[in-house]
Amino acid sequence: MDASLLIVGVSIAILAILVARAIHVVRKEKGSDPRGSLPGEGDHTIHAEYSSGLSGHHSSYKVPRDPQAYARRFVPRQKE
Repeated sequence: MDASLLIVGVSIAILAILVARAIHVVRKEKGSDPRGSLPGEGDHTIHAEYSSGLSGHHSSYKVPRDPQAYARRFVPRQKE
């Protein structure tokens, strides 16, 4: 009985710490710069690299800055 109470107590303490930390992080990031980038003309170039230790792969992707042009990439060709 004592061991189960200890486990429950420790679990509640860990959960309380995690919730407090999450609230702290959300409040801290609330006033910071927003994520993402501003819309505009042209493209973003994203470089992706992968290495598994024995071999690797490198790719570059172009993503439009215009939100509407970006959204059109997800529409099937028949629907355009």
